[in-house]
Amino acid sequence: MDNKSVKNSVQEGKNIAIISYITLIGLIIAFVMNKDKNNNFAKFHIRQNMGLLIVGLISGILRVVPVAGEIIAMIVGTILLILWIMGLISAFNGSQKELPFVGQLFQKWFSTL
Repeated sequence: MDNKSVKNSVQEGKNIAIISYITLIGLIIAFVMNKDKNNNFAKFHIRQNMGLLIVGLISGILRVVPVAGEIIAMIVGTILLILWIMGLISAFNGSQKELPFVGQLFQKWFSTL
């Protein structure tokens, strides 16, 4: 794929990628919007945010555990917020930079999306 077609692919998928970072509803909308387009840039960011969302849900479930669960959930929540901001900035900038520590895992786990 030449450089010009890569830039076009990024531009076409940029809006979908940004939408994917806007709550669960945005993720679902991005997934549906990208179903026919099958844009690799958008799929990359959909996978990144899908992973963040699932880790966030697991973190929320941990809140049920008294004291320790709440502390862990608070720490994980703060880390997720930072990673979410990094992912959103990456989508805005048109780059496919994996999130630190977990991004590569998310790409592997959700490779079928």
